[in-house]
Amino acid sequence: MDLNDRTLIAKRDQWFDTLQSLFDGTYHEPRAFVLDGVLARGKSDPYKEPEQWVDECLDHIRSELAGAVSDDLKFRPVCVEYGIYGVHYIDKILGANVYHQAGQWYNDYLTTPIGSLEDPDLDNDETFRLSIRAAKRFAEAGGEFPLFGLPTIASVLNIAVNLYGQEILIEMLADPDNARKDLEVINRTLVRIHEAFREILPERQLQPVISWARTQPPGFGQICGCTTQLVSGELYRDMIMDLDEAVLNVYPHGGMIHICGSHAQHIENFRNMKSLRAVQVNDRAAEDLELYFKGLRDDQILYLCPCPGMTIEKALEITGGRRLVINARVEGELKL
Repeated sequence: MDLNDRTLIAKRDQWFDTLQSLFDGTYHEPRAFVLDGVLARGKSDPYKEPEQWVDECLDHIRSELAGAVSDDLKFRPVCVEYGIYGVHYIDKILGANVYHQAGQWYNDYLTTPIGSLEDPDLDNDETFRLSIRAAKRFAEAGGEFPLFGLPTIASVLNIAVNLYGQEILIEMLADPDNARKDLEVINRTLVRIHEAFREILPERQLQPVISWARTQPPGFGQICGCTTQLVSGELYRDMIMDLDEAVLNVYPHGGMIHICGSHAQHIENFRNMKSLRAVQVNDRAAEDLELYFKGLRDDQILYLCPCPGMTIEKALEITGGRRLVINARVEGELKL
């Protein structure tokens, strides 16, 4: 099939418009909004042949996946996601030793002292250049239908803990000015990388990480807030909040934070972040859905990955389907 098929693109954009109405507070559909996207696969080694890997993903869409978006009951965006090094993509760019073991990516902590981190030379960084090659290949292919998911650009606190472990948390309390030096280096790097991808990829096709399950309308970014469970609301507000907002402000409409643990101490902070438009909850964080629904602004959307502690039925009872995106494999219609 043609990746510029106007019917498929129109169907995808119709779903984008419906999702935008949820963000705008004008969603009046009689059913819950369900998101169940599709991820394309390539066979080549993305670390050695990123262009060929992208081509194979596009071929996979042409041959098998394009029809997914035609579903009338749920949004099924079709995505190519170049996720090299998993959650350690930025760690590697910042000089950490990143390695693969037992099916997972890991990194060793930096041995240099906190406060001495330097801005990376992105123009000559192999990891960054690989990802840019993949993004350029996708853009040059010219197919307007699929979405492109970015590598895990994560967030400043996630990366700082990856690089230094608990020592950065201690430094934030013991010598906040010194800790801030490295936090700012990390955040500048995140911003530069987001901006680089935005220069290459069409806004209507660019999605941050986990593109098929956290799909937002065009022009929204994302940060990963997993490690915020390790800090108090006060420490996040004083040391991290403005840096996270700086990343979200790269995007014209702000964006999302992903959380997966016990983060309710930050609800007031999240409510006060003007650029924060969506909170994605799964696992332990999903169990606090009611706290987020009642504590956040009316223009902040919740993305739920259901779990035993927060079922779809319970979530709909709490929210009435308002401000809620359900990311799950759902058969049939979830009527409100």
